[in-house]
Amino acid sequence: MSIEFLTIMFFAALFIFLLLGLPVAFVLGGVSVVFLYFTWGPQSFYMVAAQTWGAMNKFSLVAIPLFIFMAMILEKAGVANDLYEMMYVWFGPVRGGLAVGTVVICAIFGAMCGISGAAVVSMGTIALPSMLKYGYDKELALGCINAGGSLGILIPPSVIMIIYALISGESVGRLFAGGVVPGILIATLLSLYITIRCLFQPSLGPAIPKEERGDWSRKITALKAVILPLCIVVMVLGSIIGGITTPTESAAAGVLGAMVSGLIYRQLNWPLIKDAALRTLRLTSMIMWILFGAYCFSAAYNGMGAPSLIRNLMEFIPGGPWGSIIFIQVILLLLGMVLDPAGIMMITGPVFLPVVNAHGFDPVWFGILFTVNMEIGYMTPPFGFNLFYLKGIVPSSISMADIYRSVIPYTAVEISGLALVMIFPALVTWLPNKMF
Repeated sequence: MSIEFLTIMFFAALFIFLLLGLPVAFVLGGVSVVFLYFTWGPQSFYMVAAQTWGAMNKFSLVAIPLFIFMAMILEKAGVANDLYEMMYVWFGPVRGGLAVGTVVICAIFGAMCGISGAAVVSMGTIALPSMLKYGYDKELALGCINAGGSLGILIPPSVIMIIYALISGESVGRLFAGGVVPGILIATLLSLYITIRCLFQPSLGPAIPKEERGDWSRKITALKAVILPLCIVVMVLGSIIGGITTPTESAAAGVLGAMVSGLIYRQLNWPLIKDAALRTLRLTSMIMWILFGAYCFSAAYNGMGAPSLIRNLMEFIPGGPWGSIIFIQVILLLLGMVLDPAGIMMITGPVFLPVVNAHGFDPVWFGILFTVNMEIGYMTPPFGFNLFYLKGIVPSSISMADIYRSVIPYTAVEISGLALVMIFPALVTWLPNKMF
């Protein structure tokens, strides 16, 4: 059979089973094993076992359960409540200030724990009722939580970046450093969008009443809320930058910081640790199974000789190398609307990375573009994870349609950020080149 026919059959089988609702991990692994058997014979199973064993021996994997465990503890420890009080007294007197402050808190959460769910759940529980109470437009409020929470995918430490590093062979430290400036850029763009829109449409985000604004004493006292989060960020990112720990080891430092925070807030107890551990086990197990399936997929895909076919096909995309990059971004954005971001990375990484390397683009820069697309995937209908996190905690008066509509302008803002990162690669490459 020709490589063209095999490729069509291979991807057709993948998408048919995914559309039927089967788990990504078992679709990736099952289809790959079947195709390997019929193309290479029974001896191919040894290759699958070797790939899986090699994956499990990668030290970088240790960081994934640690960062997830850290996020689960921080979500319940009470850090978000004090951060919200700080945001309320400093940002509340400004039009749209509560929404801007929510984005800032989500960015801080992203810098602490590397996943989006903790920030979305915390802010959906604390900030959303407050914004609705003060007359904020519900779509503006929902959208800022959704988009702000997605920053946890981009601002280091990021679990998605660790997965990309495992697929691409790139340095986790360089990827973490590359995500800092784009993360700040997109958080700034989201804040500017909210500020400008509320400037022209004050009814969307009114300032809190004068009698409820804090005096300077309350404002200064509220700043204590950022001390613990900043300490955790320094423990995680500072230990990497200072060369004290590897990115993987820094995750353990982050867990220590989260547990100390829980002790300070008097929330750290056995039920909290047990709940955090069980949720970490569930999420980590899901990611591990997807990784197993992805390595089977990579073995099958490369074994069929398909990378050369994809590279040849990309030559027919108009616009040369940049045309290929833009085409890849469009594909990733579309896939992000219907598939799990980790699954997308596993399916498309082995396909697109050879193309990127063949055109001479920086794989770290492409990794950040990839991560921004996954960030957008977390917030876009119909299957973005953040949409369902929000639906699980909002009042019954807010429908799924409201949540879907709320993300439209924020998605446009994030795509603008993606375009800026594409146009100006130095936004990604400057800091890794300085640090490493």
